[in-house]
Amino acid sequence: MTWLIVVLVLVVAAAGLLRWRRPAWYWLTFGVTLAALRVLVRYGSVMDACGLTVPAPRWRLVLARMTDRMAPGPRAPRILRLRPTRTGLVLRLKLQPGQDAFDVAASSDRLRHSFGMYGVTSRELRSGVVELRMTGYDVLKRVQMPAPVDTAPMRVPVALREDGSVHYRDYRAVPHGLTVGATESGKSVYQRNLVAGLAPLDVALVGIDCKQGVELFPLARRFSALADNPDTAAEILDGLVTYMGYVYQLIRANQSISVSVPDAEIAADIWDLPADMRPVPIVVLVDEVAELALFANSDEKKRAERIITALARLAQLGRAAGIYLEICGQRFGSELGKGITMLRAQLTGRTAHRVNDESSANMAFGDIAPDAVLAAITIPAEARGVAIAADSTGGWHRIRAPHTTLRQAVNICNKHAHRTPDLPGLEIFRPTLDHLPPITASAVDSAPATA
Repeated sequence: MTWLIVVLVLVVAAAGLLRWRRPAWYWLTFGVTLAALRVLVRYGSVMDACGLTVPAPRWRLVLARMTDRMAPGPRAPRILRLRPTRTGLVLRLKLQPGQDAFDVAASSDRLRHSFGMYGVTSRELRSGVVELRMTGYDVLKRVQMPAPVDTAPMRVPVALREDGSVHYRDYRAVPHGLTVGATESGKSVYQRNLVAGLAPLDVALVGIDCKQGVELFPLARRFSALADNPDTAAEILDGLVTYMGYVYQLIRANQSISVSVPDAEIAADIWDLPADMRPVPIVVLVDEVAELALFANSDEKKRAERIITALARLAQLGRAAGIYLEICGQRFGSELGKGITMLRAQLTGRTAHRVNDESSANMAFGDIAPDAVLAAITIPAEARGVAIAADSTGGWHRIRAPHTTLRQAVNICNKHAHRTPDLPGLEIFRPTLDHLPPITASAVDSAPATA
């Protein structure tokens, strides 16, 4: 009996140590079983306490009265499936007649306390079916991306959501994006993850980094064109607008419009063209948009208007030509100049890291997801890398990108440097590599594998 007590004490001590030092390991060894039992045992009483039950139907009351049985009690949503994951539990519920998915969402915080979970989020899968994603620990404290991820053309994993799922940047679904955040908020790490995810794909990268290129020029081997000052940026953007016109001419020439051609085969963008004649898609990364819009004299004002006009044209017309914008900045308000508001309206995907004031959060989410504004301004300063991601649907998520050093991002870009295409009309803006050290075998071999 003594040895059994010793073993039990050791197991409890090991569980406590894992929960303190390695919460992910604790969850996979002990937490998932305890949480599943806790949910199943408490389910009925928790749903009743949270007001997520409905009275029994009348026919059951009548039947109980006729058979002289006890009247049935209120009914909770029926559990369709309880599935454990590497970060928590997924509970799928079938709502009872008269219940609404909003009722479950409004009770998420109470369910979190009652079930003893770290976080609970809900979403409606279809009419009458709701999925609760419950996390057992703070998955954003130490981000670990899962090894297997869903891959698709122009879709890259960039961060982890607070419910344990992977946050993807899908350019075909959300062509253009805006990322805002204060200094030291994590924008650079987010951008590195984005470049590292795009590097293995068949895509051209065009960068504009007016901080003398300190952020993007180390990754130059994977970029087809780079600018480190507003003058060069204006020429690159004008070249992209001209290139966009050539792509549209190619689409027009190969639309195959005739009575005998099915509607699904008529080309309307580059993805409808045959693979052998499809132009390479282009992702344009702007590191600090304010440096492109600010001016101090009349010449700089004309240049700023020229740049913003070109960006607005690319945002409005570039999707079908396979040109996608990824714009970063500390602020993105109307004070930057004429045309900024029009440009912002075209940027569907919004990501906000820690901001210094509420107006900066309103610039990102005020017109698409007002509920996300409060979440953005409450990000603490020590939570570097935590951000709020939203889109035009009104939904939003708290995310955090894994910490990727500049050295790791450079290694990945060097490893896939052979994928860098030449863009017609932009050859002169391709970064020269004479001043860069040659690629060594050790640097390429040390590049971490991308999911």
